[in-house]
This record gives sequence, structure tokens and C-alpha cells, in this order.
Amino acid sequence: MRTGLAALTLAVLASGCGKDSDTVEPAGGQPLQAPPARALDSYADKLRAAQAARAAAAKRWGLKKVPLAAPPPPAKKPRITTRDGFEVDGHERLELPPVFTTVPVKEKVVFLTIDDGAEKDPEFLRMMTELKVPYSAFLSDYLVEEDYGYFKDMQKRGVALHNHTLHHPYLPALSRSKQTREICGMQDVIEKHYGTRPVLFRPPYGNYDRTTLRAAKSCGITHVPLWNAEVFVDHWEYREWDREIHPGDIVLTHFRGRDDWDGTMRDMVRRFLDKVTAEGYAVARLEDYL
Repeated sequence: MRTGLAALTLAVLASGCGKDSDTVEPAGGQPLQAPPARALDSYADKLRAAQAARAAAAKRWGLKKVPLAAPPPPAKKPRITTRDGFEVDGHERLELPPVFTTVPVKEKVVFLTIDDGAEKDPEFLRMMTELKVPYSAFLSDYLVEEDYGYFKDMQKRGVALHNHTLHHPYLPALSRSKQTREICGMQDVIEKHYGTRPVLFRPPYGNYDRTTLRAAKSCGITHVPLWNAEVFVDHWEYREWDREIHPGDIVLTHFRGRDDWDGTMRDMVRRFLDKVTAEGYAVARLEDYL
């Protein structure tokens, strides 16, 4: 048996034809193929093709520069804690979901998040797909119900869909049962139409109290990401005094169009990407860090 295997191995090794830059000479003089070198060449070709496609998309959508590619997701996810001053009474003792505006990272990455679901622009979906820019959607049912299919298409393109309540109320004004209904009810809607129960929740207007976080936890929520900057079609707004973006910042915007803005969601994306790219930031996928 061993003799047969040895003969078969020699036959395979002897099957190379001719010499080229991807062959090596063994001791017996028979050229052998070098698959690792060819694999590297193939990988480099794919990278060049991907970059060329990205550059073409950037030009097609009117960007000033090609968006930077995000680094690979971290092998060890960062520890997420509640931002100082954003705690509620008993936050740690009750093990309530952390409320944060920035992910603790060293890399120059930011995270784009989009709220509610009012504007349903198919060209926005195409733009983000062609540019390969990740983002996270936080949805409210009273707007999404107009066209569940739009957000199903979004989900198929790799976008994670998260909870922004059923009707977008000011939650601290509601009782525990009504807050639970708003949050758990939206969990049910997303599970019914999109097959998942989110673990991320953003309270409307960024307002919450201890009751909100306790209700969210009871509905299966593990994280409450807010935001550190907000981008509109014609300007930016910042939480920090320096009015700048920082590594790990969560950026908020909304599903809005000409009915609310002097422009489209595509115009907003151009403003967002032109700034972050010019400052050396890539857009990463929030879910990869949580």
C-alpha cells in the first residue's frame, strides 16, 4: 500500500508542464508548481479588482475620494461600558444594558447608524451597496409598516435591523408596561418580518430612564448605543466640545429625504463620507464590535 501511495505521489508531482516564474526545481530536476505563490497572485488580483470597483463607485456617486476600507473585525471585542453621566440609579447592580456613544477602539473607524424609517429611497440602497459602506438601522414600526419589503431588501444586503420602538414616543413619560409594550412590541415586529430579535435598542430622542433600561433588558436587549455626532444633508452636529469626530464614534442620521431636508439621503452620505475619508477614518460595522 505504501509503495502504491508513493508512486501516486511521484506521478502527481511529475505532472507539471513546462517552466515559468511560478515553478521551482526539485532535486531530481522535475519542475514543481508553487500554489502558494499563485494563490497570493490571485488574492492580489482580487484586491486590485475590489479597489478598482470601489474607485469607480466613488466616482459614480460623486465622492471626493474613495472611502477607506475598514480593518478586519477585532478578534477580541472591546468591553462596552456605560458612558460617565449616562448611568441610571442601580445601573451596575441591576446589570442593565450599557448606554454608550463611542466604542473604545484605537483604530480610526466610525460607525454609521440610521434611525426610524421614514424615507425609503432605492437609490440609497444601491449607493451603499456599490460603495460597500456598512451601516446599522434602528427602526420604528409606525414608519416601517408602510413598506416592510424595503427593509427586507436592506437586510438581504447585509444591514442589521435594530429596535427604535413601535411609535417613537418620549419613553420616560410612559409607565413600565407601556414602555415594555413599545420595546418588546418592536422586537415582535422585527422577528415576524425579518426573522431576528434584535439585541440593540436606541430610545427615541436618546431619552430614557431606569424603567426604560429595565424594560429593554426584559425584552432581550443587551446594548443601548446612542451617538456622539449627527450628520444631516447640509451640516454636522457634535456632542463633544471640540466639534470633531473621534475613533470609535457612533454617528447618527435619519431616513429622511426632500420632505424634511434640502436634499436626499444620497447627499447626506456624500457629506458623511467626504468628511470621514478626508480625516482618515473608515466606516466599520457596529455589530462586529459588540
